[in-house]
Amino acid sequence: MGMSVTISAATEHDAEQILKLQYLCFQSEAEIYGDYAIAPLTQTLRELLDELDGGCVLVARLGSEVVGSVRAAVDATGTAVLSKLCVHPRLQGHGLGGRLLTGIEETLAVERAVTRVQLFTGERSAGNLRLYRSRGYTPVGTDQDRRVTLIAMAKELGTPYAASA
Repeated sequence: MGMSVTISAATEHDAEQILKLQYLCFQSEAEIYGDYAIAPLTQTLRELLDELDGGCVLVARLGSEVVGSVRAAVDATGTAVLSKLCVHPRLQGHGLGGRLLTGIEETLAVERAVTRVQLFTGERSAGNLRLYRSRGYTPVGTDQDRRVTLIAMAKELGTPYAASA
């Protein structure tokens, strides 16, 4: 490829690229569940800008192109809730999702003193479940969102994981 992918904090100047990437990446999730009204596909630019303002958002860049993103918000219990992890389809399967997870976990631990992270993923999203399990996340419950059963997964930061080969 000739360039390396870098991970850094997102800015409001990244918002449109993040939203376009999110829309592209979550098409496959919508197809799995037969629901094209899922939150990542209906989020507005204003809502994303609000998340950038109040949360923790990282992007992966290949040159000037945003090719991955993940975000987190810290809830009232001090737990960070991760959401909308996405990697451009042409770069999936190369460890970028794992790098984004590590990056946001480290950022949350250092900048926000977070010790526990939680996320939700659809029960039929096998690739997502495999990634999260390989990074030390364990199922802690389920939730229902529209027609999708979500698996809640959590990780205590500092928990080692078995990196997959």
